[in-house]
Amino acid sequence: MSNTSRFTQFSALAVGIAGALAFGQVHASGFQLRESSVKNLGRSQAGTAVANGDASVVSYNPGAMGFIDQNTVQADVTVIDLTAKFEGSAHNALGMPISGGNGGDPGNATAVPAIAAVFPLHGALEKLTLGASVGAPFGLKTEYDSDWVGRYNAVTSDVKTVDLTLSAALKLSPTFSVGAGLIYEKADVTLSQMVDYGLILASAGIPGSVPGTTDGLAKVSGTSHGYGWVAGFEFRPTDRFAIGYSHRSEIDQDIKGDATFNAPASFVGSQPLFQQMAAQCLMAPPTNPCYAQLPTLLALGNGFVPTNASAALTTPSTDTVSLRYDFTDSFRLMADWQQTDWHSLRSVDVHYDNPYQAPSSEAFDWKDSRLLSLGAEWDINAAWTLRGGVAQDKSPTHDDTRTPRLPDNTRTLLSIGATWRVTDAFSVDAAYQHISIKSPSIDAFTSLGTELTGKFSGHADLFGIAAQYRF
Repeated sequence: MSNTSRFTQFSALAVGIAGALAFGQVHASGFQLRESSVKNLGRSQAGTAVANGDASVVSYNPGAMGFIDQNTVQADVTVIDLTAKFEGSAHNALGMPISGGNGGDPGNATAVPAIAAVFPLHGALEKLTLGASVGAPFGLKTEYDSDWVGRYNAVTSDVKTVDLTLSAALKLSPTFSVGAGLIYEKADVTLSQMVDYGLILASAGIPGSVPGTTDGLAKVSGTSHGYGWVAGFEFRPTDRFAIGYSHRSEIDQDIKGDATFNAPASFVGSQPLFQQMAAQCLMAPPTNPCYAQLPTLLALGNGFVPTNASAALTTPSTDTVSLRYDFTDSFRLMADWQQTDWHSLRSVDVHYDNPYQAPSSEAFDWKDSRLLSLGAEWDINAAWTLRGGVAQDKSPTHDDTRTPRLPDNTRTLLSIGATWRVTDAFSVDAAYQHISIKSPSIDAFTSLGTELTGKFSGHADLFGIAAQYRF
């Protein structure tokens, strides 16, 4: 494929939405967030589906709500601070090196809030428990310097998803409870990257054009909403042992957005020339050799202008198995196995309202990922509980399709936390988690033929605080 024909396939939305939806904060596989409970954070996400007295089970495992015996309202906030550093280089499709720095630290401290409430019913409905929660299951926020060496891959990535979950649980016996919930999910995406218009003009034969010297910002923003469900159960075969299972469904999103191109004056000034050349070609006989270049001429003359665009995306399903064993009345051990079915993210195909902006596809081919975690809690007295945990979280990415928007790899989680029961009704939780990341290598291409190679190193620190009121 020639360099000019690649330009007709340039897609801000593909590079943007597809890439940014991949580049999650590195504390969870892919762009998944698990920060809906500070208690869970302090145990490295162990015991999420059997969390005793934790209202976050509204979204994690509705079946576990059946074992909450009081009205419970809680609010959680987790601050995610990602630190990352890139070392490497890049060159364009003509083999010329690209100038620029390492991008700085792309991660900024980002707060992830969540709120949940559980209400056991009474009288004739005493076996029924209702719950509601608002949280963020997927999301990210990263920003590189606009002149970094990988600016043609990514600059800004800001993706927010907000879930409203309404759940109900039915306690079928003193030891078994089942539940299900309906999920409404809203997605909001804002993304940007630089475009090498100097390379475009030089490849099109415009005199005086030099690659890497005339950049313009491509930006896309879009929104979507979708529906899904979650269901699960909790079984307590003995007073000391609990088993929980939950399944969260896939959610289909149809993202609709606006793509804008801040093209420099030199490129805009050349577009009438491309339009004229295309018009002359259309007037020529069909046997004229110019017809081979007609798609390129039409794209360069009429593309890279504001347009509406859309992309279909399916967020993955998740299966969780949790175990809890109470060795004594004050000490308990918990474990989680969680699988996220990232195979649903094979590619993101983008379509534009502008007929001269060719549809494009961004391949991911992600594999399913698994989290294994182990945590413990110790009630040191009636007022204080200490907790801790360790986990390993596999990455869904692989070398063939890894990009700087997701310099992801296997990560290890270490956590500590505590609960202070101020009164019988009111308690406060706090937790800290450190995530170390196995350094991933990058060999990523853009649709303009730019290649970025190198390695990322980094870690993440998470700080959480929560309050719970029971009545």
